[in-house]
Amino acid sequence: MIIVLKPGATEADIEEVSRRVRDFGFKTHLSRGEVRTIIGIIGDDRAKEQLLALQSLACVESVVRILQPFKLASREAHPDNTQFTVNGVPIGGKQIVVMAGPCSVESREQLMEVATKAKAAGASILRGGAFKPRTSPYAFQGLEEEGLRLLAEARKATGLPVVTEVMEPDKVDVVAEHADILQIGARNVQNFSLLKRVAECGKPVLLKRGMSTSIQEWLLSAEYILAGGNPRVILCERGIRTFETATRFTLDLNAVPVVKKLSHLPIVVDPSHGTGSWEYVAAMARAGLAAGADGLLIEVHGKPEEALSDGQQSLKPDKFRHLMEELRPLAQVLGRSL
Repeated sequence: MIIVLKPGATEADIEEVSRRVRDFGFKTHLSRGEVRTIIGIIGDDRAKEQLLALQSLACVESVVRILQPFKLASREAHPDNTQFTVNGVPIGGKQIVVMAGPCSVESREQLMEVATKAKAAGASILRGGAFKPRTSPYAFQGLEEEGLRLLAEARKATGLPVVTEVMEPDKVDVVAEHADILQIGARNVQNFSLLKRVAECGKPVLLKRGMSTSIQEWLLSAEYILAGGNPRVILCERGIRTFETATRFTLDLNAVPVVKKLSHLPIVVDPSHGTGSWEYVAAMARAGLAAGADGLLIEVHGKPEEALSDGQQSLKPDKFRHLMEELRPLAQVLGRSL
C-alpha cells in the first residue's frame, strides 16, 4: 500500500503522515517525485485496512493498494526512474553505463591491461571476479581476497569504480571494503540471507537474474534489498535457461521493457553470459540498448584463448573498442549518451 501526498505537501506533512503510519506498526519508505511525494508502507498486508482512514488528512491525495507482490520495487511506489551515482558515474539516467573487464581476475598484469584499455575505449566501470562460483569444483575459483586487492589497485590507477561478486554473507564486509558495487550472481539471486546482508552494507547492488528465475521472482529478490533499506539496486538480465542449445543461455531481451513497465529500478544487459560466445556479444549489446537497457556488462580479456574462465565469451580489447564506437551513434539515436 502507498500513500500519495498532494502537490505542495510540506516536510511537516510528510513527517506527520509517516509518524501515524509508524504508530500503526508499519515501516515507511519515502519516494520524492518531481510533483508528488509517495510514502510506501511496509508491513503485514492483512492489517492495512486501518490505513485507509488516513485519506481524511488534508495533505493526503489517496491511499492505494499495490497489487504487485513486490511493493517497493514497483512503479506504483516509485513512479520516476531510480537514478543514482557511483563515484561520479550516473546510473539509470540518460547516460548509458558500460561495465567491462575480465570474468576472473587472474593476475595484476592481466587486470591492469584490461582496465586501462577498457577505460580508453569508454567503459565507465570495471568488472572482474575475485570469488568465482563455478559449476565444477575443479574449475578456477578465483584469487579471492588477493583478487579484491588487485581490483582496488586497478581502481586507483584508472579511476574506474569496481563491481565484483560477493557469494557469502560473511564475505560482504571484505568485498564492500574493496568494491564500489556488490554483484549478486545468478546462482545467488534467491539466497535471501545474502540479499539481506548486502542491504545492510549500504553499497549499490548489481542483482543478476537467475537462469531459471521469473521476472516476478527476480523483482521480489530486489524487494529484499529495498526492504532492507538499500535503494541503490541495479537489475541485470544475463540470459535464462531454455531448450535452445545454440547459445549458452537465451538472452531474454523481453525482460528489459517488461521490467521498465513494472519497476523503477535501472536494468543492464549482460550479452557475454547471455550468449556464451564472443561472436554474438556485439549484436546483442546493440539489441539490449535498443530494447531500453540502461547499460551493459561486457567481458573483456587481453588473451581470451588463455583465460582461466569464460574466454570463449570475452572480447579482446580491440573488439571492445570497436563495439563502443558502434554503440555511440546508436545511443544518440535513442536519445541517450555513452
